[in-house]
Amino acid sequence: MKKIGTLFLAIALIGLHPLAAQETTPFDPVTMWEMQRPGNPVVSPDGQWSVFPVTEYDVDGNTSATNLYLLDNESGDLRQITFSGRDSGPAWSPDGRKLAFVSRRHDGPGQIYILDIAAGGEARQVSDLPVGVYGLQWFPDGGRIAFAANILPDYNGDWDRHREIQKEMEESKVSAKVTENNMYRYWDRWLTDGHVSRLFTIDLQTKVVTDLMPDNGNFFGLMGGVSYDISPDGATIAVSKNSTPPPYERVNHAIYLLPTDGSGELTNITADNPASDTNPVYSPDGRYILYGKQSVHHFYADKMVMTLYDTQTGLRTELTDHIDLSTEQWFWSDDGNTIYFHAQDRAMKSIFSIPAGGGIHTEIFRGGTNNGGSLAGNNHIVFNHHNLSAPPEIHKVDLRSGEATKMTGLNDKLVENIHWGEIENVTYKGADNADIQMFINYPPGYDPGKEYPLVMMIHGGPHGIFGDSFHFRWNSQLFAAPGYIVAMPNFHGSSSFGQDFVKSIHGNHAELPYRDIMKAADYMVERGLVDEDRMAATGGSYGGYMVSWIAGHTDRFACLINHAGVYDLHLQFASDYSANRKYQYGGSPWEDFDQMNAINPSQFAHNFSSPMLVIHGELDYRVPVAHGFMVYNIYKNMGLEARLVYYPDENHWILTPQNSLFWYDEFYGWLERYLK
Repeated sequence: MKKIGTLFLAIALIGLHPLAAQETTPFDPVTMWEMQRPGNPVVSPDGQWSVFPVTEYDVDGNTSATNLYLLDNESGDLRQITFSGRDSGPAWSPDGRKLAFVSRRHDGPGQIYILDIAAGGEARQVSDLPVGVYGLQWFPDGGRIAFAANILPDYNGDWDRHREIQKEMEESKVSAKVTENNMYRYWDRWLTDGHVSRLFTIDLQTKVVTDLMPDNGNFFGLMGGVSYDISPDGATIAVSKNSTPPPYERVNHAIYLLPTDGSGELTNITADNPASDTNPVYSPDGRYILYGKQSVHHFYADKMVMTLYDTQTGLRTELTDHIDLSTEQWFWSDDGNTIYFHAQDRAMKSIFSIPAGGGIHTEIFRGGTNNGGSLAGNNHIVFNHHNLSAPPEIHKVDLRSGEATKMTGLNDKLVENIHWGEIENVTYKGADNADIQMFINYPPGYDPGKEYPLVMMIHGGPHGIFGDSFHFRWNSQLFAAPGYIVAMPNFHGSSSFGQDFVKSIHGNHAELPYRDIMKAADYMVERGLVDEDRMAATGGSYGGYMVSWIAGHTDRFACLINHAGVYDLHLQFASDYSANRKYQYGGSPWEDFDQMNAINPSQFAHNFSSPMLVIHGELDYRVPVAHGFMVYNIYKNMGLEARLVYYPDENHWILTPQNSLFWYDEFYGWLERYLK
């Protein structure tokens, strides 16, 4: 194990590596895909162990495998405990002797398996349903396990009938999808098959499965997963689910109380809030439910405020409304006196604490990006950590000293000889003289006496960040490796810099971010870092929107790369979720038309000149593929230089190894053509 003190963190933030003398090889895409990717740790009740999934890829085979690993939180000893390649979602039994998890090792939908950690041996399958399960939680007495599943409501509790309905649907010769809903597809899947989300329990002795929500015809989270918690006495579940009925004119997650006796009576305890409420967690004594509250229903980046609900009085207390942080991933201390949480802060994601009664919050650990924190005993938090120059590994932080320890070295052999580019964290003056934070990724072997080509990275969202994180799709170290300086400005609208900064672009996604990006280029040129004649602008999703906006407003970039980018705001009303577009754009096709078109990249095609690489996937329902075809065709009809890379089997992201390697080849080739 390696101790991470204050000095190490300071070094890490400027991109230096403790094994610098051995660094001989620039980072490359194949090495990135060979890296193991640990998930978030789940700590045993006594704090001794952490279990977490690790995903690794077979690049040649274009496949992946996920297995579970067991970590001794004190010694750092690590061992693999499942080997099927199809295991995930671990949950400890209350006595810490057994581990439940979801596996597809039987070549069917994911089912519940239990592994006896104390006795050893093989895992045994305990559920056998025609649908996949997820979100496992043990009941406090250890006799039942709760789980979620997406089911066809017409089965009426008869699993054999559910199998028949599934078979009928699979064998049907009709391919039509019919709806009258506002929301009928999401991300990369259609919602017209009628599946709804429900919580169930399984009795571990009798194997009897009970539907806890027999009347629920709604969904939990559209990206998958479920957010719920079982009360310490096992009598009630607090669950977050969508509260709006079809036709889903908008989505509003609310917190419901659900008895675990199977009666199915749901009580909405946040019905008075028009915006989303998520992630309920019971206090150790069961009196309070801690959850996250937003206030603006049409703003997905609205600040998440940790809120306490008193189950005895019904009173609510907003714990973090006075803090300019959007909180997430909260959990209680064992005595119930302290709440720990994660939050983005100045392009990093830190771990904080706050008294359960409210008051002043304390930053426990800062540096890089940290997720999945769990208490390991009274004095340590175990979590997943990564940064711009280090892939994910499991770490722990001592709550007394603040000292962090790297607990795993899954990728140490792969990275020990990589020559990482150095990272600089800067602040410059952007639009309206505002302070704009930016990371600069220098190429390996950087020579301060030279001017380099610039690759400007523009993040998506737009309410997101290019943070101090190891990105497996838009990896700045990979972009810098061929000899480029990479700039990552966190322009107006970026998260982690306060709520006013996030909201500053609402209704106008173009003006302030564009000015910030241009001033970022000015900053790089004025410092003598880059050659002004060899600059590229690149971005995905909203970043692709900004690339098309740049194409219509300046010719200062030698080339552009547009991945899954929004080109025509009218066409975004064909996206998977269009309910809030008029708020985001300041207008719509039926009202305030001119205001929307003022920030619509498609209205400025007459100014196009810079060569553009366009990349898009057919299964992208968030930014429909027609955006890519449209901007590419307009370029070609104008006689301009453009290249199209189309993936028939990818969504908004490129997720398979071979397609990703091809993506990087195309990316490198386009930059090589115009910057070298």
